[in-house]
Amino acid sequence: MTWLWFALGFWIAAWGLNGWLARSAHARRPGVRLLIPALFGVTLLILWEGIVRGLNVPAVILPAPSAIWHTLTGSVPTLWEDFRQTILKGGLAGYVIGCGAAVATAILIDRSPFLQRGLMPIGNFVAALPIVGIAPILVMWFGFDWQSKAAVVVVMVFFPVLVNTVAGLAASERMQRDLMATWGASYWQTLFKLRLPAAMPFIFNGLKIATTLALIGAIVAEFFGSPIVGMGFRISTAVGQLALDMVWAEIAVAALAGSAFYGLVALVEKTVTFWHPSQRGRT
Repeated sequence: MTWLWFALGFWIAAWGLNGWLARSAHARRPGVRLLIPALFGVTLLILWEGIVRGLNVPAVILPAPSAIWHTLTGSVPTLWEDFRQTILKGGLAGYVIGCGAAVATAILIDRSPFLQRGLMPIGNFVAALPIVGIAPILVMWFGFDWQSKAAVVVVMVFFPVLVNTVAGLAASERMQRDLMATWGASYWQTLFKLRLPAAMPFIFNGLKIATTLALIGAIVAEFFGSPIVGMGFRISTAVGQLALDMVWAEIAVAALAGSAFYGLVALVEKTVTFWHPSQRGRT
């Protein structure tokens, strides 16, 4: 029980420190803004460790963070191969193909009222289909390697990016489009000089949503067939072996990869849409 009381005491102290930092005059400084969530995360880990050790929770139910860290550091080659197979091959390839196809399709829809009225309702229907129903079919079509995972990711990311891009292309004001027409601009000149720049906040919103969907789709697809490597394969195998520490290690890698991917897209967004009020307000 000593661990439990220590964890509770640390959690209360850290909670008070976080509250003081959030209310202080230094709360907007970059270092403090990073310190607050970091301290909060460390607090949760210590509380987790204290509860597991203090209450003697079996490792097959919930392993301690120290056990997960030991597995994480001791299984780096295995975790790297799983990461490379699932994220770098299936997830990233599907993300690039799906998002690129979505933006191109949005431009076609923008030029064709028929596609706008016909394809968008079908897109909303397909986006509502459960991934656990689509994944086995795509695995049978494209095989057990990374191509089937990329196909699942394409299906998952395509329509969120498509919907956001279509909305973004309609975001420019009528007066701005009339001004471009007055200057004799063609459709493509108007698209690249006015409408696509105005649509960038919408497009990046879809791209950021797609980062998490790509990760989920690639991992879930591996539950329905994969070679003997991959994050989804490792999680399903480790669950069958009651090796929950390996399961949580894979989850930790997936969470870190998803956060880094999201942060990279957000950084590119900040660079591309520096002119937007939402970005100016963050500087």
